[in-house]
Amino acid sequence: MAAIVAEDLRKTYKGRAVVDGINLTVYAGEVLGVLGVNGAGKTTTVEMIAGLRRPTSGRVTVLGLDPLLDRARVRQVLGVQLQESYLHGALTVTELVDVYRSFYPDPVPTAELIGRVGLQEQAGTRFEKLSGGQRQRVSIALALAGKPRAVILDELTTGLDPRARRKLWALVEAMRDDGVTVVLVSHAMDEVEHLCDRVAILDEGRIVALDKPRNITTDTDTQNLEAAFLALTGRELDEEQPLEEYA
Repeated sequence: MAAIVAEDLRKTYKGRAVVDGINLTVYAGEVLGVLGVNGAGKTTTVEMIAGLRRPTSGRVTVLGLDPLLDRARVRQVLGVQLQESYLHGALTVTELVDVYRSFYPDPVPTAELIGRVGLQEQAGTRFEKLSGGQRQRVSIALALAGKPRAVILDELTTGLDPRARRKLWALVEAMRDDGVTVVLVSHAMDEVEHLCDRVAILDEGRIVALDKPRNITTDTDTQNLEAAFLALTGRELDEEQPLEEYA
């Protein structure tokens, strides 16, 4: 069963195609990884899926809903954690979670959300006093507050230590076991290979590969996903592209 569908999705800025005809289906209970260098169109794509950015053309549905026309209903079923979060710095972790829980009719309990992301010791700490990795975990907790059936996670474990990374990996695996659909944007090859059922590799706004990680490496006659990525795009994963910075 399809949970997220993008059909001929395009986004242009000043005549330049940042997302150039993406067709993508993400199935219920699947973890889909999205890989690409900075500027390849990853963030623009997931923002259009979430209804945060309007496509120039094409169509998106999330659990059968249009994220632009059915915005309120989509917010009840789709959790979104983006790399850049703008949260009130004076509020504590608990206060932020309580605010987001108020948006949903049957939210996850506050203590459970905070425990899921390993921030029990920081529950009373103001957001502005948290480290970058801790702020990232707050954003993940907020994305999960409403028991979403689909989740977008952008750079899930950036800035986290190995123990915190493994805890969040276990959280993603638990969501998949519960039938939640996850779209995971990541630069971490080990993370993608460990968690993702399939991987979409983007280059210059297009999908150049979409398959299971092992199938991508087999098709490119490479030993691992990083080598396959280089073979498909001619780029290192952390290489910059001369495209718009918000892509």
